[in-house]
Amino acid sequence: MVFFAVVMALLLEQARPLGAHNLVFTAMRHWALWCGWQFDTGRPAQSWLAWAAAVGVPTAVAWGVHVLLAWGVGWPVAMLWDVLVLYFTLGFRQFSHHFTGLRDALEAGDEELARERLAAWLLVDAADLPRREIVRHTLETSVLAAHHHVFGVLACYSLLAAIGLGPAGAVLYRMAEFVARYWRHKHLERAQLLSPALDRFARRAWYVIDWLPARMTAFGFAVMGSFEDAIDGWRQQAQRAGEREAGEADNDAIILAATAGALGVRLGGQPLKPVLEAGFGVPAGPIPGRDPEVAHLRSVVGLVWRTVLAWLVLLALLTLARLLG
Repeated sequence: MVFFAVVMALLLEQARPLGAHNLVFTAMRHWALWCGWQFDTGRPAQSWLAWAAAVGVPTAVAWGVHVLLAWGVGWPVAMLWDVLVLYFTLGFRQFSHHFTGLRDALEAGDEELARERLAAWLLVDAADLPRREIVRHTLETSVLAAHHHVFGVLACYSLLAAIGLGPAGAVLYRMAEFVARYWRHKHLERAQLLSPALDRFARRAWYVIDWLPARMTAFGFAVMGSFEDAIDGWRQQAQRAGEREAGEADNDAIILAATAGALGVRLGGQPLKPVLEAGFGVPAGPIPGRDPEVAHLRSVVGLVWRTVLAWLVLLALLTLARLLG
């Protein structure tokens, strides 16, 4: 059922992409803010309550509906529920328009337009960014977006669905990533009174939840690219991370290290200056390789799609084994 649900959701998302201000996304933003207002006391020991409400309630609802449909109606209807949940949590079209616009501008040689589109996507100051750095940041951001919107969701959904939790894993992953990013944005924007304690707890929880999916994505990129170079970059990044306290950026850095090795391109370096210092930035330590070029944008698309196909083949084989067993 997992394989069919993922394939149907990806096809549906390609045929009818979601708008940025659809009803579900808007409701989740309001829900996250309401939970922050109601349960955020500013005390570290109680920060978990706001996070548990914001993330745990939607996750429990997704699982509960799945169970009711599976037991009360049948697994085909439960699978349709899974497809609907995946439609709102899994997919390329939630970010691919940014990547396509940047790639088109760079291929056309319009660096000013590329800077404007990069600044609009990341909410950063890109006015003086040279072409090489525009390409690098486009590569890094696109790879991380593919992980957060596709591979991470796919990993959590597959793992938890295998133990009977239906689409709970997809909701858990997307909501954990969303509230960590959104609460930080609101805290730094100072438009909402969200405490530093809640911000820290949400980011730490996101690091824990993303720890395994990030390494699964990195391994997939290594297999689909230059394996030895990807693993070597991964190992070096892990050694650097071991010298400091673990943080959410370490997961992203592992993915970028594997991507850099898989493609033989240099990633990492001086981060951009965010407008509000929001988001999860990547450590500035450069990952060795060739300077990124526009042609690498098409290479990373190929790497991502090969990894998606590998995931689908693996899920298909597991589904076939379960049916035959």
